[in-house]
Amino acid sequence: MASAADDLKRVPLFSDLSGRQLKKLAAKFHARTFDPGTRVVREGAMSGVGFFVVTEGEAAVSVGGDVVATLSAGDHFGEVSLVSKSERTATVTAATTLRCLEIAFWDFREFAHQNPDVTWKLLQHLVSMLQRKE
Repeated sequence: MASAADDLKRVPLFSDLSGRQLKKLAAKFHARTFDPGTRVVREGAMSGVGFFVVTEGEAAVSVGGDVVATLSAGDHFGEVSLVSKSERTATVTAATTLRCLEIAFWDFREFAHQNPDVTWKLLQHLVSMLQRKE
C-alpha cells in the first residue's frame, strides 16, 4: 500500500518536491472515503475549501450536468480552492468507492509559504487551466 507521500509524488504539482517536503505535506492531508454516487463537491456551491488527490477508485466530473471527465488514481481536483474560497466550478461524483487525500486551504497555504516553488507550480497550473477554457 502506497504512503500518502507516494500518492502525492504522482501529482505533477508536487512531483518535484524532496522526500522531506513530501512527508511534511502528506502530514497535512487527511484520508477520505466516499461511497458510489456521493457528490464530493457540487458545482456552484461553497462545498468546502479542500483540494483532493484520488488514491483509489473513479469519479465523474460534470459541468452544467454534462460529464466532462473521469478521474482515477493520481488525478486531483479542487485546485482553485487552494487559492480562492470560491464556489466550486464542477461537480465531482464518486462512480465507485472513492478514496482520496484532502487538504484544507489554510493548511496548504502554510505549506506554500514555506515552499514557494509549489506556489509557482500551482500558479502555472491554474493559468494553463484558464487557457484551456478559452
